[in-house]
Amino acid sequence: MKKKSEMLREQLKENKPLFIPGAFNGMSARILEKVGFDAVYMTGYGTSLNLLGMPDAGYATMTEMVMNAKYMNNSISAPLISDADTGYGNALNVRRTITEFIQAGVAGVHIEDQIMPKRCGHVAGRQLVPIEEAVSKYKAANDARNELDPDFLLIARTDARGAYNGGIDEAIRRGNAYAEAGADVIFIEGPTSEDEVKTFCKKIDKPILYNSAGVSPRISLQRLGEIGVSMVILPGATMRVAAEAMFDFATKLKQEGVLVEKEWKEGFESNHPIGDFHDFAGFSEVKKLEEQYLTESELDKYKNSIGFQP
Repeated sequence: MKKKSEMLREQLKENKPLFIPGAFNGMSARILEKVGFDAVYMTGYGTSLNLLGMPDAGYATMTEMVMNAKYMNNSISAPLISDADTGYGNALNVRRTITEFIQAGVAGVHIEDQIMPKRCGHVAGRQLVPIEEAVSKYKAANDARNELDPDFLLIARTDARGAYNGGIDEAIRRGNAYAEAGADVIFIEGPTSEDEVKTFCKKIDKPILYNSAGVSPRISLQRLGEIGVSMVILPGATMRVAAEAMFDFATKLKQEGVLVEKEWKEGFESNHPIGDFHDFAGFSEVKKLEEQYLTESELDKYKNSIGFQP
């Protein structure tokens, strides 16, 4: 059985951009896999908002991020790439960060070159660590993954394009320095035009990850492939759609009362691919496992009991 890190590297060899949408918990990861995506991305913004109810401003700790990544990885068979923020410290801390994510079963991470506390890559006010400090962190990350899982994908993210005292040239300089330090993929956060994306692909001699979010233009997968992009993430779209739907439903509940749920449930269960929610959650699999391991007397609990019957 192949490691998920091996699976991810094989996907990257395909002659088209690898499109990886973002999820924020185990349920959303399962949905993405169910509809057919070959890999899943764990959004840091979504983790912070979903887990803590707080913005992506450096509040989530390494422990919380790794915990969420572990839960998400365990919920799917596809490889998971995770946001690992700044690596949570200096080069020594980064070694531990890589170790923790590998032990959680994650196939790869990206680490950025912001100062701590960091912030979302599409929010103003970002600041960079000196390039020498960032390079030391990517070298440490590369050494740690080579010791534990050489297939683990190391993605170096630079926020230099839109950070304080940054710019296009600085992003290119840092991208090439991080590639030399051992990164497999370079993630230039926040390009503001297609021409900038072309420039980064042309002037950085490593696969480029494109984040289709925030201040960056929305470009088709076909066009991104033509430009030379190797990976595309869409981090927060599922979270925003889920939040908006939940808000609208909660508003209707407040206005109309408890029977709104009954009406919605009847329509959902009859018309939606995951309308049988107990089955989607995994209760059918639970029963199969019980039939494999439990005694007949233990399985008698399904007789004459009320509720979902797998």
